[in-house]
Parts: sequence; structure tokens; C-alpha cells
Amino acid sequence: MEALSFNTIEIIILGATGLFLLIQLFYYFGIYRRIFAHNKSVNKGDINFSEEFPPVSIIIRSCNESVNLRNNLESVLQQDYPQFEVIVINDGSTDESEEFLVQLEQKYTNLYHSFTPDLIRNISNKKLALTLGIKASKYNWLVFTEANCRPSSNQWLKMMARNFTQTTDVVLGFSTYTYRKGWSNKLECFDALFSAMRFLGMALNSNPYMGIGRNMAYRKHLFFDNKGYSHFLELLRGEDDLFINEVANDTNTRVETSPESVVRLFVPDYPHSEWKRSKISYCVTSRFYKGGQRAAFGFETMSMFLLYGCAAAGIAMGVIDMHWLAAGIALLLWIIRYIFQAVIVNKTSKSLGEKRRYYFTLPLFDFLLPLKSMSFKSSKLARKENYSVHSSYFTRNA
Repeated sequence: MEALSFNTIEIIILGATGLFLLIQLFYYFGIYRRIFAHNKSVNKGDINFSEEFPPVSIIIRSCNESVNLRNNLESVLQQDYPQFEVIVINDGSTDESEEFLVQLEQKYTNLYHSFTPDLIRNISNKKLALTLGIKASKYNWLVFTEANCRPSSNQWLKMMARNFTQTTDVVLGFSTYTYRKGWSNKLECFDALFSAMRFLGMALNSNPYMGIGRNMAYRKHLFFDNKGYSHFLELLRGEDDLFINEVANDTNTRVETSPESVVRLFVPDYPHSEWKRSKISYCVTSRFYKGGQRAAFGFETMSMFLLYGCAAAGIAMGVIDMHWLAAGIALLLWIIRYIFQAVIVNKTSKSLGEKRRYYFTLPLFDFLLPLKSMSFKSSKLARKENYSVHSSYFTRNA
């Protein structure tokens, strides 16, 4: 009977482990499985889409990205879509971007390009470039991507546009990194997947709070009705996530997560640096989000760490006291969480058309990504002086 009895400390540790497991399951079933469930509903025909394909304007800002433009721009221009224009704002490039764009305009009559004025200091160059592109656009629906991004298929635009219903103002899509060998790429792809499970999951849960400018769309009037980026001009970033945080709501936002709609980031040189820059950008702008989503996901991360800690303590105490039932229960609670996590993460990855699968790497990434985020937040690169247009770190990319 002694093996079936638990002392007070064991009861507290096992009870806490069970509580944190329930919290984790709430997040995984309530939010993180939303993309997979949405794609399943789409495949069953339970989601209604627009049957019209209105003309759209694709806006791309480019700064010294002639290599990226050569690699990716034609995949945008060759979309299977009735009527669209592509506007590239050549933002102070000193490379061969101008010559390439002029040459490509002779081949594609729906390609246009312009440039940003010099000596602009009171607004980030990227916000100015996008604003100029939006003002130059002819059509009401605007689709945004970046010069270093490439659609997964020539159906990308159609997949995004099928969500342009009468009540929709914002469409959010999924973007990730192109596949490369190595652990760093697997970490980056997992981070993109898990981030999407968060912000797209919340949008599918009628609580949108951010978007990523590599793959999203909104109506032109939404930009002007909300005075563009005027509410955060002093920030180098925020032209995508902060703007969507400001204008998206539970009735005007839809999500597109078909494999054909995925946009991939191609970074030929120092790809890990691009991921680091993106993470720091998020650290800079996320503190300005309205709503409690940031705190909610911080609580989820904390509950994950506490579950690991309590489970480890329960296993260790059980082994030391040779109380195998207590150790077994603690281990079982951790295994239950791991199984549900692995199933939901990998089903979501598969439904997005991703080749990556995450099994043995899940416990490692559980710890590594939050620690990476904390290191970025504590870095001098993410301190207050780097939030404004005067920051030197982001100047060439802002």
C-alpha cells in the first residue's frame, strides 16, 4: 500500500504538473490546431469562398535586392490570375535593380516601378516606399510580399483572392523559409510554423492581432481610412504587424492556409541573420500590440516551462525515493503533452504542404525558441533607442 500513497510534496508536484498539462492542452486544442482544422474544413467544402477574382495590386518594396528580384519577381508576375499589376518601389538601391526592372517591364506590361525620395529622415524608408506603392496602385485590393520571397505556386494569388468576400477587408497568409540543410534552418522553419499557429490560429479564433508583410492582403480604403502608418511613424517596423493589429477584427479578417498559397523566403547569403533580424523586429513592435494576446502567449510559454520543471522534479523525486508510481505518473503527464503536441504540430505542417516533420526536435525547440526570444529582448539591439527611425541597426532594411 505504501507504493500507492503519496506524501504532501509529491501530491503538490503531481497536481501542479497536471494543472500545467491542462493549460497546455487548452492552448493546443483551442488555438494551435486551428490551421489544421480550417484546412480540413476547406477540403470538406465547409468554407464558403468568393467566386469572383477582382483585379489586385501587388506591392513590393526593394532595397539593393537585384539578386532577389532576379530570383523571385517573375514567379509573382507569372501568377495564374485574370487581372493584376505588380508595383515595385526601388528604395534607394545602388545595385543593378533599376536596370533589371526597366528590362523586365519590357517583357511584362503589368509591371511598374518607382523610387523613394532621398534624404527622408522622419519616416522609415520602408513605410514611405509602401505608402508610395499604395498611392500608385490602381486597384482596391492590395496584396503584399517582399523581394526575397517567392510564391509556392502560380495559384498563390487566386488562393488569396478567393477570400475577398463582401465582408472581408483583411486576408492573412502563411510564409516560411525555403528548405536548406542544417539545424538552424529546421529551427527557423519550426519558428515560422509555430508563429503561424499562434497568430493565424488566433485569427481563425476570431481574434486577429498581427500579420506578416510577406503574405497578406487588405483593401486600399482600409489604409486611407486609418491614416496609413501615421500612428507609428516613429518606429522602423510595424508596417505589417502593427497596422493589422490596428485594423483587423473578428468580422473583417479571413485566413488563407492552402499549400498553394504559401510564400517562401529565399535568403542566399547569411540566412540565419535574416531570421535574427525578423525576431528582433518582432521584439521591437510586439510591445505595442493592443489586446492581451502577447500576455496570453507569454503565459502559455511559462506554463510549458513549469510543466517541464514539475515533471522533472516529480520523476527525480520518485527515482530518489524509489517511489516508481509517482515517477511514472510525472513521466506519463509529460508524455501526454508531447503526444498531443507532436500530433497537432505535424498535422498542421502537413496541411500547409510542408515537408518538415518535428518529433525528436520538439523538446529541444520547446526550450530553445523561448530562450532565443529572451536573448533578443535583452539584447541592446532591441532596446528603446532602436525603436525609432534613428536606430542604426535597421537603417538599411527599414
